[in-house]
Amino acid sequence: MKKTSNTQRRTLNIEWSADGFCRETPTEEYRNNKTPPKYDLEDRLLDFAVNIVELTESLPNTRSENHIAGQLLRCGTSPLSNHGEVEAAESRKDFLHKLRICLKELRETKRWLRLVGRLEKLGQPANLAVCSAEIEELIRIFAASVRTAAKKRERISRFSSLASSVGRWTSDVCLPAF
Repeated sequence: MKKTSNTQRRTLNIEWSADGFCRETPTEEYRNNKTPPKYDLEDRLLDFAVNIVELTESLPNTRSENHIAGQLLRCGTSPLSNHGEVEAAESRKDFLHKLRICLKELRETKRWLRLVGRLEKLGQPANLAVCSAEIEELIRIFAASVRTAAKKRERISRFSSLASSVGRWTSDVCLPAF
């Protein structure tokens, strides 16, 4: 019989709730040893929305700039709230749908930012370069997330259809006919 050493190992305090979900309550030691998380996507979207608001506030108060600012403000801040909807999705299909909405809004924002960059009378607004760089990264992040979620959903649906067809086959073969 192989003996194990009596060393203390770091473990998580895991608590299972009545609804079957795992609730983690990490110890202070575990929290201190854990590497800090990378920049949270929600924080990035929040910072991006703030930059969009500041950019739209810096645009001149003319008829065309008000229209552009309004469109940019709506589509540039909506990924933040839509990401909250993604986190509260009711199904895998709903999750994927809401991720795609975020991606569509980000792509629309990119178009409006390009328009602002091309308008010569505006010059180069202060936050335009920051917003343009961040929108590219956010689009890549959300596009990769959509691809991953779609593949996962396809794999699961393929597996469930296979499992249901195997179940029908085994019930036809194994169960005696009455």
